[in-house]
Amino acid sequence: MPSFKNDRMSEDIHRELTDIFRQVKDPRVSSLISIVRVELAGDGSHCKVYVSSLNGWEDTVQSVKGLKSAAGFIRRELFARLKMRKSPELHFIADDSIARGAEVTRKLEKMEIAPDEEGDGE
Repeated sequence: MPSFKNDRMSEDIHRELTDIFRQVKDPRVSSLISIVRVELAGDGSHCKVYVSSLNGWEDTVQSVKGLKSAAGFIRRELFARLKMRKSPELHFIADDSIARGAEVTRKLEKMEIAPDEEGDGE
């Protein structure tokens, strides 16, 4: 059975984390970091946050290290902003989907599609 409350809470967490990331002062956290996906456990005790950076994989990994060290601050801010029974434990995971998407787009732009040869219709 789908949990609509859990899905709504995941979206709220996504929105608030986007704002909280701007307040993190750790120099390892890139300003071009983006949240790809948020997965909240059914009981709300754990939350996986998949992040990616436009600057590449190394920048994403460094940003995740910075986010892990600032997890206490982020968790406290999240709990203060959202009315939750308990604050979930945050797990930050590096994801390279933005870089892969940009690579696919680049390849599609390079690919030339030959126009159909004008023939006699046979």
